[in-house]
Amino acid sequence: MLIEIPRTASNPEIPQITAEEASAAARAVIELFARWELSDSVAREILGGLAPRTYARWKMGYHPRLNRDLSTRLSLLMGIHTSLRNLFGNRQRAYGWVTKPNTAFGGQTPAAVMAEGSIFALGRIRSYLDAERGGW
Repeated sequence: MLIEIPRTASNPEIPQITAEEASAAARAVIELFARWELSDSVAREILGGLAPRTYARWKMGYHPRLNRDLSTRLSLLMGIHTSLRNLFGNRQRAYGWVTKPNTAFGGQTPAAVMAEGSIFALGRIRSYLDAERGGW
């Protein structure tokens, strides 16, 4: 017999994301892209097609307010990073996994899948890694 788990009540009084949180997340993802050795064009596509000038400003430390799409993308990317760190004891292997072809993605690299530009592509990588480490 299945028993439904009660859902967490939403609280519209809590702001979606503060400017400080947005800036911290953007800095972390810029650093993550550097460790993954992604080109700026691939990084911009993963972030939903950011304009080159906008991405250059991000890299210089200017982080504007994030909309829901970018907030979700940053969250998924941090989840991917966390999963990789949990799966691989070696940091270099964890960072390198993103740019190595993978049979689970039809021989594409995870970076190429993420660079398709949709949130669903990021979700696909995140779900795969969660399943690999035994999560849902």
